[in-house]
Amino acid sequence: MKMKSKKLHAPNFQSLEICAPSVSNHWESTTRFALAAGAAALLAGCGSVGPDYHRPEAMPTNVMPVAFGDAAITNAGEWKTAQPSADIPRGAWWQVFNDAELNRLEMLATTNNQELAVALANFEQARAAANLARADFYPQINGAPSASRQRTSANASPTAAGKSRTFNSYNVSADASWEVDLWGRVRREVESANAKLAASADDLEAAKLAVQAEVAIDYFALRALDAKSALFQETVGAYQRAVELTQSRHKNGVATELDVAQAETQLKSAQAAIPAVDLQRAQLRHALAVLCGKPATTFALTPDTVSSTNLPAIPLAVPSEWLERRPDIAAAERRMAAANADIGIATAAFYPRLLLNGSGGFESISASSLFDLPSRLWAIGPSLQVPLFTGGRTRAQIESAKAAYDGTVASYRQTVLSAFQEVEDQLAAQRFLAEQLEEENAALIFARRTLEISTNRYKSGVEAYLDVITAQTTVLTHEQTVIQLRGQRLSMSVSLIKALGAGWNRNLTSTIGK
Repeated sequence: MKMKSKKLHAPNFQSLEICAPSVSNHWESTTRFALAAGAAALLAGCGSVGPDYHRPEAMPTNVMPVAFGDAAITNAGEWKTAQPSADIPRGAWWQVFNDAELNRLEMLATTNNQELAVALANFEQARAAANLARADFYPQINGAPSASRQRTSANASPTAAGKSRTFNSYNVSADASWEVDLWGRVRREVESANAKLAASADDLEAAKLAVQAEVAIDYFALRALDAKSALFQETVGAYQRAVELTQSRHKNGVATELDVAQAETQLKSAQAAIPAVDLQRAQLRHALAVLCGKPATTFALTPDTVSSTNLPAIPLAVPSEWLERRPDIAAAERRMAAANADIGIATAAFYPRLLLNGSGGFESISASSLFDLPSRLWAIGPSLQVPLFTGGRTRAQIESAKAAYDGTVASYRQTVLSAFQEVEDQLAAQRFLAEQLEEENAALIFARRTLEISTNRYKSGVEAYLDVITAQTTVLTHEQTVIQLRGQRLSMSVSLIKALGAGWNRNLTSTIGK
């Protein structure tokens, strides 16, 4: 799976203008020489040291799977070179479930979640770092105006002749320095910073997707517990009627005291299960409050709308297209590009750095003559910083940068492998949960029929009440399983949407897992 890198544009070096203040003729030729030397060096430095970025293969063996296997999807031969589309807006993907309360919670989480606030702050920090790196393309100019009154020492020099002097000093000047990017060090820094900025943007999208998916998963789990709680309430009512029946039969001498005790035990067991379910409901509600950026104390949901919730149909598409929308893959790929540029930055430390320096302004011992022509001062000239001996520091930094790059390659490949695993897991879950739910619904029908027969036989005095209890327990177990499976299918649909990078093309018509 090959992911196409985002294009990063550096400033056009040939269009940069080098500006200097106008000066008198006696040093104009010096200025022209320095500017010409700088321009020539600039044009000569169009290349950048270090390796140019070429995206490694997503799979070390360069062998891509021909199809997703566990979900019985046959799309062999349809793999293509992927082009990252993590920056494409995902929209309100949760609306496919047609649940108004879920829509409300998702909007709260998207605007108020504090984890997203952290991710947004990290993105802003990365953007500032990219702007900081770009600043090195331009001259750095600093002004240093000053005014002082000072006294010289009478014994500071032989020329002082035992006399001191007190006078004022005024200075209005500016210093300028500009690095000629001969070896592409600055360009590599900008390349690295831009790649990190893109990765941070993808991290923000990944965090947003993770929070939105967690909201939906917790919401459907809570609705399943709501249904489970309602089931236990209904069961308690049915068991209460069964206790009353056995008590009435016991008074009439038809049922034994053992029947009454068994019915009451069954009732108390069902009643004891309600607080446990309510505790789970409270914990999930509190978790949703945190995800939505609200205090758990006052957070509440609207009445259950799960009956109107849709289980979205899952379209078949080219699997590589599914994975193109995953922001974690895009972020991992951009980190490889940044790490590759860091190798160039470390390599540039082997080469000299050429700086064009200049300063100019006015200096005088009198404020009235500060800006007179004789008060002018200036200096201009290049400086060269040459690394002569670093004790192996530079080479160690290069080796460290290369090792860091190798680590990002491994992380990228691991992210791709994990993406395949997640999609496989969720597709398999959709298929097998659908089959399990179908069988459980059939088992529930037979269990209810068994309970009906057992109850009638008990009333006729043919069976012991223990057979009724067994049938009741079986029905309750199957009813709980059906509720659990329905909630799991909704949650797994959310997990599949997340694994595919937040959705699929709605125009696709072929589906699975209906």
